[in-house]
Amino acid sequence: MTLPTTLGVIGLGSMGRGAALSALKRGVPTWGFDLNPTACASVAEAGGRIAASVAELARHCDAVQVLVVNAAQTEGVLFGDDGLAAHLKPGSVVITSATVDPTLPPLWEARLAERGLHLIDAPVSGGAAKAANGEMTVMASGKPEAFAAVGALLDAVAGKVYRLGDKAGVGSTVKMVNQHLAGVHIAAACEAMALGIKAGADPHKLYEVITHSAGSSWMFANRVPHILAGDYTPLSAVNIFIKDLGIVLDAARKLAFPLPLAAAAHQLYLGTAGAGHGAEDDSAVIKLYAALSGITLPQPAAKDAQP
Repeated sequence: MTLPTTLGVIGLGSMGRGAALSALKRGVPTWGFDLNPTACASVAEAGGRIAASVAELARHCDAVQVLVVNAAQTEGVLFGDDGLAAHLKPGSVVITSATVDPTLPPLWEARLAERGLHLIDAPVSGGAAKAANGEMTVMASGKPEAFAAVGALLDAVAGKVYRLGDKAGVGSTVKMVNQHLAGVHIAAACEAMALGIKAGADPHKLYEVITHSAGSSWMFANRVPHILAGDYTPLSAVNIFIKDLGIVLDAARKLAFPLPLAAAAHQLYLGTAGAGHGAEDDSAVIKLYAALSGITLPQPAAKDAQP
């Protein structure tokens, strides 16, 4: 299996930038597109080419990974006037990686097929650090001929690629379940830390003990250090989980399937955003508990005085 001639990455946020940089490290010629000049600069500095538009990128690439925020942005990239569908050459493969309603990728797959294009439904997970190191997890589904064309490329930019089925939608279903768990675990971590602080436990010792005990989770271990540092710079924002848990709850409603834990967590994210913290790191859910309980949260370390 050979790598495609050229990869395009649309959306150079934390995950998209990581995918582009990982591809470049592995010798894959890579084009990028993003509306943020700073994001584009980091890819250009690593040897990537930057397109002025989606249409320009499409003309140079035979595989394109779309790592934008949501379904609406994905559809715009795919089917807008200057979108990929109108400008990719037949046989090219589009890899859609945003977290979306699982019913949408099969519709996109059918529309792209009418133009001789393939789609792989391939949401990603792992965070910015793993993306930058080529270690993110890809939850992929699509037709065998699509994997035949870009399977080696996916393996090159990710630590683990799960091939979950021969039709689009399965990948997004698995990502939906992942986001259900991630959203609930972050909310639970914030609640537990707030309880411990309210009861008088030292938050740093509490973190140390829990991460070496049965109550820990990947999200607890990953997000609580943000709380301990008093640093809510968004790596994944509260608003992201409002969107993602909204997708989970909408899908469950269509299935008449109860999700009381996801619903409760969703309300916590909504309350945190309503209190003005929607653009902060998702660990800012603890700020809602602080407002309700009167606890004092750890503060950022004082910076050294400037001469």
